[in-house]
Amino acid sequence: MRLTRRTAWGAAAVGVAAALVLSGCSSDDDGGSDEPAASDAADGELTPVKLQLQWFTQAQFAGYYAAVDQGYYEEEGLDVEIVEGGTDIVPQSVLADGSVDYAIAWVPKALASREQGAGITDVAQIFQTSGTLQVAFADKGISSAADLEGKTVGNWGYGNEFELFAGMTKAGLDPATDVTLVQQQFDMNAFLAGDIDAAQAMTYNEYAQLLEAENPDTGELYTADDFTAVDWNDEGTAMLQDAIWANSEKLADDEAYQDTTVKFIKASLKGWIYARDNPEAARDIVVAQGSQLGNSHQLWQTNEINKLIWPSPDGIGMIDEAAWDQTVEVALETKNDQGATVITAEPDADAYTNEYVEKALAELEDEGVDVSGEGFEPIEVTLEAGGN
Repeated sequence: MRLTRRTAWGAAAVGVAAALVLSGCSSDDDGGSDEPAASDAADGELTPVKLQLQWFTQAQFAGYYAAVDQGYYEEEGLDVEIVEGGTDIVPQSVLADGSVDYAIAWVPKALASREQGAGITDVAQIFQTSGTLQVAFADKGISSAADLEGKTVGNWGYGNEFELFAGMTKAGLDPATDVTLVQQQFDMNAFLAGDIDAAQAMTYNEYAQLLEAENPDTGELYTADDFTAVDWNDEGTAMLQDAIWANSEKLADDEAYQDTTVKFIKASLKGWIYARDNPEAARDIVVAQGSQLGNSHQLWQTNEINKLIWPSPDGIGMIDEAAWDQTVEVALETKNDQGATVITAEPDADAYTNEYVEKALAELEDEGVDVSGEGFEPIEVTLEAGGN
């Protein structure tokens, strides 16, 4: 059974992919994918399915890799190929042009592509909370958006900045005059060098990079006490992130695809439940797929991703209307430093649906599977130097 196909993605800059997201254009390179096979398969045969990730192999996608490794997709009659993402891959555009069957993408970026004509629908909201932080050294005294006033603030841009801009605006700051904005690379080097007071970081990746780095004053690794972090969930400007997106047109009139969607979601959720209950094993599955990140970093990432998913009181994958509405509000009303918003009009009713995830959850509950994770407790992870 196919687990992952690695592809040469080209050497385009990270910003190109993000810029394409905001413009709604697709990358010229769809990852080398052939046209996906028809959704219906002969009796006794597995239905081929292609899933497009939004980034390289890492524990951010542990649930999907676990679903393949544990045979959950096969149990549902699916032969799933996971297509790795990259710097010049816009997953929702690859989905919209018919090169894959499903894609993982952040909600605001997918809505931007959808407004430009991409026929895609959010069918399962895997991450329930945002994983984006604004991190500062503790001695800077930055613990809220209001504390960013007068500071040098880094952000990646290209659609990743809107939680930050919304947070500053909500705190009464004018991002154009009350802070010094700088373009941040997709690493923490400028922050560690002291060039940035508050840097953008994901809880499961760049924040871990800080804790894997050596403090030159002590010769030991940095600890959480060395930093503070502004969490956009606490500030009330968080936006929904990783979701499973499907082809809107096929959902409307292709019964076989509708059936496949339920099966795909069900098996994917089982994969995430496996990652919840077996974080070390899930980490090992991802590492075995050739991730470029080390063992301790990947275990940290698995654990932090689990925190973004669990508990899910309504069931993993359910799209919460209030969280959706907040994401849309920020996407509509918050302007970045270029004066642009993510979208210009309310998305229509086909932008998301709980129909398919509800069916998948019902089947899992009938099988006695814990789909809410109310008793979830994160594990303790010790990061090693360099994430090894």
